[in-house]
This record gives sequence, C-alpha cells and structure tokens, in this order.
Amino acid sequence: MFRRKTKKMPEFLGIDTSNYTTSAAVYISEENRIYQAKKLLPVKEGELGLRQSDAVFHHTKQLPDMIEQLFNDNPIDKPAAVTASVRPRNVEGSYMPCFLCGEGIARAFAAVGKIPMYKTSHQIGHILAALYSADRLDYINRSFIAFHVSGGTTDCLLCDPDEENILKVTEIGSSLDLKAGQAVDRVGVMLGLGFPCGMELEKLAVSADKHFKVRPVIRDGSCSLSGVENKCRDMYGKGEKPENIAAYCLEFIAETIVGMTDHAVERCGNLPLIFAGGVMSDVIIRDMIISRYPDASFAAPQFSCDNAAGTAIYGYLKYIGEKKCL
Repeated sequence: MFRRKTKKMPEFLGIDTSNYTTSAAVYISEENRIYQAKKLLPVKEGELGLRQSDAVFHHTKQLPDMIEQLFNDNPIDKPAAVTASVRPRNVEGSYMPCFLCGEGIARAFAAVGKIPMYKTSHQIGHILAALYSADRLDYINRSFIAFHVSGGTTDCLLCDPDEENILKVTEIGSSLDLKAGQAVDRVGVMLGLGFPCGMELEKLAVSADKHFKVRPVIRDGSCSLSGVENKCRDMYGKGEKPENIAAYCLEFIAETIVGMTDHAVERCGNLPLIFAGGVMSDVIIRDMIISRYPDASFAAPQFSCDNAAGTAIYGYLKYIGEKKCL
C-alpha cells in the first residue's frame, strides 16, 4: 500500500557574534535538537578582552569556518529561516559593532536562500538557550524571572510573553559598576590565569582551605561588584593563597546573585527562576543559589556560555508564529 511521505519539519539557523565567541547553531525542530559550532575569540596572554575592531576582525575570519563546520559535520538540510543577534539587549542605544558580523552573514544567507531573516538580541538568545537547556521553553507563555550574568551583564530581568519579540524583558536589577564576568576575569588574570578565566578560577576555588565572610552590596535590587575586585587585590598583596582568593571571588558573586533574587521574588512574587550567561555555568555559584532556591533552573554549560542556540530557537518561534497567522 502506498503511504504518503510525511513532510519534514523545517530547520533554523542562528548566528551570534558576541565580544567573546563566534557562534553558529541549527535548531532541528522535528527532533528538538541543537547542533552548534563555536570558537572563542583569541585574547593575548595577560589581557582582559578585545577592542571592538579586533573582535570584528576575528569574527570575520572565524564565522565562515563555524558555519562550514556546522553544516559539514552534522545532518542538516537547508534552513527555513536564519536569525542573528544584532544588539546586546532590546533597549534603545544598545549597540556593539561585533554584532554586525553575524547580521551581515545572516542577511546574505537569507537573500541567497530566499528565506526569512529575523533579528533578536544577544540577551534574549541567552534566555531562550537556557530555557531550551532546562526543558522550560513553555515559560515563554508566562511570566518568569531570568538572570543574565556574563562579562557584559549582571542583570535580573522580568520576562513576559511578547508577540513581536517573543519575550518582553524588563530590568529588575543590574550591576551598578563592575559586571560579574569582569570581576571573575580581572581576578583570574591577576592570579595568572588565561582569559576568559571562569573555568580555571573555579578549579582553583575547589581547593580552597579558607573561606571569608561575604557581605554583598545591594541597593534596591541592583548590586555593586567593584568591592570584590578590590578585596581580592588586597588579599593577593598580603600573600593569601590563590585558591582562597578564587573562592572568595566566586562566593561573593553567588551571595550577590542570591540577594538580587531575594529582592526580585519579594517584588514580583514567587515566579519561576531561570539563570543564564557564562558566569552561571560555574558549579560553585550554581550550588549556592540552588541551596537557597532549589526549584531554580539552570542552563547546561554549553548553553550557558555564549552560543547561538537561543538565536536559532528564536527564528523557529517567529517562523511558526507567522505560519499560524496565515
């Protein structure tokens, strides 16, 4: 008996060119599977990052390699749509030149393939990747609290469903000065670690034999993290063991995030919690938060640090939303 072949659900390409990583990913909607390829931008030993001009140069070199790797190494057909993160956040004035690299490639890909091209923010990409990783994509249909904690942000966000942008993001609290990822990297480089320093700092902290009292600084839900860098430099100057300095830095950040969460829950109610961003892949920080909020959801490390998975998923959500309106 002849049986009609079931039409395969489409696939979706996402591109993210942040100030740390060149990323490309494809979301296989039929299997709810992500394939991704990414590569850190090269940073010279002892330095704390890249100028935007250098980031643009390295993305220009690396992005074609990532897309070739993604499509050559995985069973991927022609995508139905392509999405790029084109700005850090969905707020007026949010701009970084490095995102032009991904946007340009996405526009060209869409024009040649005659497929839709969508634009989103790096922040929404992070949140969607975390939701996917934690199997909580259903949260896009309700209000929830998300943290985006990385080298460029330490943000506590109220997320609500939004027809145009998938998520409407309202800031509840942020860092008033140093970002959590900056603190980790500055302390790590001071201790002689390679940039970015998160993984190596965590390895050091696990071997700590002394722990210091932490007093996070939080004002109306926002935090100050410059003090942790100053304290760590003071400890280093007094000959404290690197392992103990690393532990203090990570525990200070963890207690700060817990304090910001306390404020958000008091203000917004007992909403679901999701934690995203590279700093949230740290096991020490994650475990301290879970001890206070055991029902909180976290992305797996590969979906917590910079990636294009959430950007690809954004394209899927926009695409199916438009199809339903036809």
